[in-house]
Amino acid sequence: GHRGAMRRAAKRDASEAAIVEALRAVGATVVRTDWCDLTVGFRGRNFALEVKTGKGRLTRSQVDLLRTWAGHYDIVRTPDEALVAIGATHE
Repeated sequence: GHRGAMRRAAKRDASEAAIVEALRAVGATVVRTDWCDLTVGFRGRNFALEVKTGKGRLTRSQVDLLRTWAGHYDIVRTPDEALVAIGATHE
């Protein structure tokens, strides 16, 4: 129902905020965009990050975009995954 969707959105916002904080702490530039959750600049490179919570799945439009997207793209669920995605830390 609608309430569950609102709860999920709040949860995603909380995890997204923690991820943004971690990225900025290592010197990355972070912008929230319409086409993906976060566009990140780090050491001269750009990264597209999609933030998902738990078992969150991509929407159909995201899947369609990614099928044709020729650039870098990662789905991240935690600050650690985000840092690995941009190459700030290693797994």
